[in-house]
Amino acid sequence: MKSAVLIFPGSNRDRDIIRALEDVSGQKPALVWHQETTIPDVDLIVLPGGFSYGDYLRAGAIAARSPVMSDLQRHADRGTRILGVCNGFQILTEAGLLPGSLMRNAGLNFVCKTVQLEASNANTVFSRQYQQGEIFDCPVAHHDGNYFADPRTLDALEANNQVVFRYADGTNPNGSLNDIAGIMNETGTVMGMMPHPENLIEELHGGVSGRGVFTSLLEAA
Repeated sequence: MKSAVLIFPGSNRDRDIIRALEDVSGQKPALVWHQETTIPDVDLIVLPGGFSYGDYLRAGAIAARSPVMSDLQRHADRGTRILGVCNGFQILTEAGLLPGSLMRNAGLNFVCKTVQLEASNANTVFSRQYQQGEIFDCPVAHHDGNYFADPRTLDALEANNQVVFRYADGTNPNGSLNDIAGIMNETGTVMGMMPHPENLIEELHGGVSGRGVFTSLLEAA
């Protein structure tokens, strides 16, 4: 599986994503700085977590207007798989590649802990290695992870099975509507999620429950 990782000023989970992609696919991803205007032809593009531009204005707002985003849109239009994790999710919503927005956590505090996720739609290229309804551990670390969308958008997400992951068993750490932890676009090629599956891909990290996101993408590729 050929992949690329976009890096912005303030990204700090890029090395975690790189490690996960190398471990699962056996290939080192291409690294693309945000000022570049061309992304290589790959099977997967990942926007990692962090605090791009220090979350100035809104989390992901400035990064969504970086030069590289025009070519990311081109890749999205042609059906390249795109994954945004945490700050990457925020950037994808700010760029209009995913609906809704990520607001300040309901408790107004930074949250860093392990929560439980439910695979709400296991029939996607991002989740097919999980069973439908499977519950698994996954870490979160964010200050602006409270997913919000207007009622019409929220109804459409539910009707179209675009909610891929939810916070399970009362572990919603941020107040996200409908316990939403991860969504995809209508065509199922772009997904954003607030939790960090890249931090649970090997036993040395305390488990492998996040590995399924990457092995699902590998299988699809």
